[in-house]
Amino acid sequence: MSKILYEKRNHEVIITINRPEVMNVIDVEAAELLEESWLRFRDDDDAYVAILVGAGDKAFCAGADLKALVPSREGRMSRHQLRRFVYNGHGYMGYTRGTDIFKPKIAAVNGYCFAGGLELACFCDFRIASENAEFGILNRRWNVGLVDGGTQRLPRIVGLGRALELIITGRRIDAGEAYRIGLVNEVVPKEKLMDRVVEIAELICSYPQGSIRTDIQAVLLGLGRPLEDGLRMECALFQTTTGSKDYEEGPRAFAEKRPPRFAQDD
Repeated sequence: MSKILYEKRNHEVIITINRPEVMNVIDVEAAELLEESWLRFRDDDDAYVAILVGAGDKAFCAGADLKALVPSREGRMSRHQLRRFVYNGHGYMGYTRGTDIFKPKIAAVNGYCFAGGLELACFCDFRIASENAEFGILNRRWNVGLVDGGTQRLPRIVGLGRALELIITGRRIDAGEAYRIGLVNEVVPKEKLMDRVVEIAELICSYPQGSIRTDIQAVLLGLGRPLEDGLRMECALFQTTTGSKDYEEGPRAFAEKRPPRFAQDD
């Protein structure tokens, strides 16, 4: 059985980290498969929304497989591991340094979400958690730093002070606290998690996708830029959608008080 499962249902993609026997930790093989999955989703025009989830009912992802990172007898990682873990690859946890997927990505956090697993959740655009979910930078205990976007994305999600507290102390927080600080967008009963996430994904899929993707691109690329530059970029991205039939159909349907008939639905 593959360590990463890729399933497409209509326009929705479900990417499952399939290592429940080890709390869905990511080793080099799983990272490669996860990267392939994200790129497959990115490049499939018929795939609108991705859902990332962990197999089983105990863990979303407990982080990197630290046993796989133990140095060799010569006291060093393999060249392949060094490329992914230290140098300028796409991220040890599988494309976490990628910044070019402008389609909605939802993390369905079912259980433990620690260390690199939290970084994977932060890679997604938003997070829905089960009531039993727990979060934390537990790699703090083993002198392993964040290398898959945690120092950059977490402050953007929860704010500088909250992020630094979690990063420095390594403390665990439950789903309720994660919701209060804005780390997760919604908390649902454990048995209803996937139903709720799929419901949200189906809603997103019912919309025309052009403006969703340009708006996501404007948000992600505008972060950290001067407001004037961000506004200019937003306007330029908006204009890329104005020549399409779907752009004309939306306002026309609104004016005629009828459901829109977008070209992507044909």
